[in-house]
Amino acid sequence: MRVLILEDDPLIALDLQAILEDNSHEIVGIYGSVRAIREHLQDPFDCALLDIDVADGKSFGVAADLLERRIPFSFVSASLPRDIPRILEAVPFIPKPFEEEAVLRLVEEMVVS
Repeated sequence: MRVLILEDDPLIALDLQAILEDNSHEIVGIYGSVRAIREHLQDPFDCALLDIDVADGKSFGVAADLLERRIPFSFVSASLPRDIPRILEAVPFIPKPFEEEAVLRLVEEMVVS
């Protein structure tokens, strides 16, 4: 899987990258802001992991774009699931701190979908 990551905490981003690369997934980009990732939404990737609260706001607009384009994604966030807008409530959610197995299982599920 080619994975795009939106995460503004460098340590968490590196942790996600290591988990995925150690399991044969390719990271096509790690971005710390909504503005930065928007410039790369047309790049080729298979799925995305999105933090909700990043340096320049919430990622719900990016999530809505991915949903519209039918690109699988998940939230990986310390935010509360109840804060997610109704249109995005069905999106998979991994709470922080996350477990490696939860991330890998979700990415594998996105492959099958």
